[in-house]
Amino acid sequence: MNFVSFPDCIITAQRHLGLLGATSVGVGAIVGGGILALAGVAFATTGPSAILAFALNGVIAVLTALSFAEMASKFPESGGTYTFSRKVLSVEAAFTVGWVVWFASIVAAVLYAIGFGSFTTLLISELYASGIITSADGSAPAWLGASWSPSAIAIATTLWLGMLMTFRSSGGGAWINVAKVLVFSVLIVGGFWALTQQPIAQSTRQLRPFLGAGWGGLIQAMGYSFIALQGFDLIAAVGGEVREPAKNIPRAMLFSLVIALCIYLPLLFVLVTVGSDGSLPIQELAAADPEAIVAITARHYLGTAGYWLVLVAAVLSMFSALQANLFAASRIALAMSRDQNLPSFLSRLRETSGSPWGAVLVTSALCCLLVLLLPDVAAAGAASSLIFLVTFAIAHWLTILVRQRSVLVPPPFRVRGYPAVPVLGGLACLALAVFQGIAVPQAGMITVMWLAIGGVLFLSLFAQRARLKDVSNIAANPELSRLRGKSPLVLVPIANPNNARAMIALADTLVPAAVGRVLVHTVVVASDQWDPSIDPQPRARMHSVMTEILTASTELGVRCETLTTVSPSPMEEIARVAKLHQCQSVLLGLSEITLDSNDTPLEGLLGQLASDVVVLRAPKDWHLDASQQILVPVGGRGGHDYLLTRLLSSLSRQQQRHVKFLRVVPTDTLRSDQKRIRKELDRTSQVNAGRVCEREVVLSNDPIATIAERAGDAGLVILGAQRLGPRRKLFGNFTREIAMHTDCPMIIISRSG
Repeated sequence: MNFVSFPDCIITAQRHLGLLGATSVGVGAIVGGGILALAGVAFATTGPSAILAFALNGVIAVLTALSFAEMASKFPESGGTYTFSRKVLSVEAAFTVGWVVWFASIVAAVLYAIGFGSFTTLLISELYASGIITSADGSAPAWLGASWSPSAIAIATTLWLGMLMTFRSSGGGAWINVAKVLVFSVLIVGGFWALTQQPIAQSTRQLRPFLGAGWGGLIQAMGYSFIALQGFDLIAAVGGEVREPAKNIPRAMLFSLVIALCIYLPLLFVLVTVGSDGSLPIQELAAADPEAIVAITARHYLGTAGYWLVLVAAVLSMFSALQANLFAASRIALAMSRDQNLPSFLSRLRETSGSPWGAVLVTSALCCLLVLLLPDVAAAGAASSLIFLVTFAIAHWLTILVRQRSVLVPPPFRVRGYPAVPVLGGLACLALAVFQGIAVPQAGMITVMWLAIGGVLFLSLFAQRARLKDVSNIAANPELSRLRGKSPLVLVPIANPNNARAMIALADTLVPAAVGRVLVHTVVVASDQWDPSIDPQPRARMHSVMTEILTASTELGVRCETLTTVSPSPMEEIARVAKLHQCQSVLLGLSEITLDSNDTPLEGLLGQLASDVVVLRAPKDWHLDASQQILVPVGGRGGHDYLLTRLLSSLSRQQQRHVKFLRVVPTDTLRSDQKRIRKELDRTSQVNAGRVCEREVVLSNDPIATIAERAGDAGLVILGAQRLGPRRKLFGNFTREIAMHTDCPMIIISRSG
C-alpha cells in the first residue's frame, strides 16, 4: 500500500500602504491626464462653463467616493467594485462586474501608455529642435518621426513597470505625483500672476458667453469630461493592501479628489481668462485644436516656458496614471483569481515582497497586446468610461443594499445624508452612462463583445470552481447570506432524544441563528382519530423528546424554533413540512445503516426530499466540537461538491479542523492516471484552502478496508450518498460497507436535485 500526501502552503499579501500611499494611488490616476486630454473637448462643447462642468462632475465624484468609502470600510479587501458585488450579489453577477472593470482598467492603462508614448516623443523632438539635446549630425534621430515610436515607448514602459511591480508590492510613483503637482501649481500661479496684470474688463469679457452652448452643452461637457475625475475608485481596488482601511481609504479617496479639484478648477479658470489674446473665444480656440488647448493657452500667458511646463506635466501625468491603473487592475485580477473566477496562477505572490506577480505580468501583457491590436483607441476609451460609470452606479446601489442588510454589523464608515447620497450619485452616474452610450455607440458594442467573451470563458472554464469557492466563502462567513438577502432554513426532524444535542449543534453550525433559522420538527406518530386522553403514549414520547431538545438548545446557546405535528406517517410528514417551508437543508439522524436497508422508511424519505440532505450517524454522547479530524473519501464522480464544500467550511468556521481528502485507486493504475487523479484531488481540495487540509492518494485493491483503516484515526467521516434515478437518493453498497466497518461518527450528504 503506497500513498502520497500534499501539504498546503498559503501566502497572503501584507497591508503596506498608509494614508499617503493610498492617496498617491488616487492622485496618480486622477491628476493630470484627464485635464490635459479632456479640457479641450469640454471647452469646445460648452465654452467657459467647462469650469462649471468640472465642478459639477466633482460633486458627483465626491458622492460616488463617499459610497465607495462606505463599501470599502465594510469590505477592506482588494478588488473594488468586484469585491463589493461578490459580497452582495451572486457569483455570476460578481464575475460580470469584475470582468468588465478589469477590462476598463486595462484600457485606461492603454490610453495612458499611448499618451505617455506620444508626449515623450514630442518632448524629445522639442528638446532636439531647441538645441537642448544635440546629435553628431545635428538632427533628431529618425525613429522619433516614425509612426511606431509612440507605441514602442508605450509597450517598453508598460513592460518595465510590470517587471518593477513584480518585485515590490507598492504602486510607487509618489515622487512623480509630487513633481506633477508642482508643475501644475506653477501653471496656476503663473496664470493668476498674469491675471493681475490684465484689466478686469478683459478678464470678464473672456468669460462671456459663459454657457456657450446653453444648458444642453453644459450637460454634454459633463458627460465627456467626468472620466477625468475617475481614479479614486482605484484606492478601493487596492484596499486589501491599505493599513487601517476603515480610516485611511475614505480619507485617501476624498483627499485625492480634493487635490484634483484644487488643481483642475483654478487651472481651467486661468486658461479661460488669460489663455488667449481675445481675438477668439476659448470655445472656438478649443474647437480648432482640442488636444493642444492647454499647451496653446499656457504658451500665451507664460511664453515658451508655459509650453514646456505642459509637456513635462503631460509626461509625468501619463506615466503616473499608467502606473496607478496597472497597479489597480492587477489587484482586481488577483481578487478574481482568489475566487476562482480567473486562472489560479494569477493569485501567486512573491514571497519576499507579497506582490501578485502573476496578476501583474498578465495585466501588463494584455495592456501591451491592446496597444498593438486596438483598431479604435478612442472608442475603447469611451467603452472604458461607460463601464466605470455603470459600475459606479452599481456601487451606489450596493451601498443601499449593504446599509439595509448590515444592521448587526454596520460599515465602520457611514455616509451622512443616507440615502440621498447614494440615490443622487447613482442616478447621476447612470444618466452620464446613458449619455456616453448614445454619444459613442461603439462603446456599447465593445462592452457587449467583451461581456460575451467573458461569459463563454466563465461558463466553460471557471463556473464550477467559482461557485464552489462562493459556497465555501458563504459557509465560512455566514454574514454573506444576510448581505445577499437570504435567510436559509434547515429542518431538523428529531424522534430520538439521544440525538438531540448532536443534531442541534450540527444544525447551528450549518445555519447560525444570526443569518438563518433552525426549525426542529417533532412528529407525534398517531392516527387521524387519535385521542390523547385515551392513548397518552404518543404525547409522552413527544414530551421526552421536547424536554431533551429544550435542554440541549439551552446548554448549547442555540436559538431554534420548534414545530410539532401529528401524523400516522412521519416520513411523509417530514417531506411535507420541508416542502411547505422551502427548507434549504434537511438534517436527519440515523442510528445505524445495515446491508439490507434498501426499503427502510428513511430511504423512502430521501427520495421525496428536493432539498439538500445531511444524515448524521453518531453515538449517544458524541460532541461535534470533539471531532478535530475529518476524513473525506473521494470517489472522483462528484455530484455533491457544493454541499460538501458548504459542510466543511461550516465545520471549520469556529475552530480549526484537520481535513484529509482520501482517494483510493487500484494498484495497477498507470502512472499517468495517478498523476491525473492527484491533480483532480488537488482541485477538489483547493476550495478548502485556509484550513489545515491534506490530500492522500492510496494504491490499494481493497478500498473499503483502506478507508476503514484511515477512519479509525479520524473523528468524523463524510461520505456522499449514491444517486439512482433523477431524484431518488439511496445509500449505495459502498456507503453501507463503510458504515458497517467503522464505528466513528459519520455524516452522509446528498445534494438537492
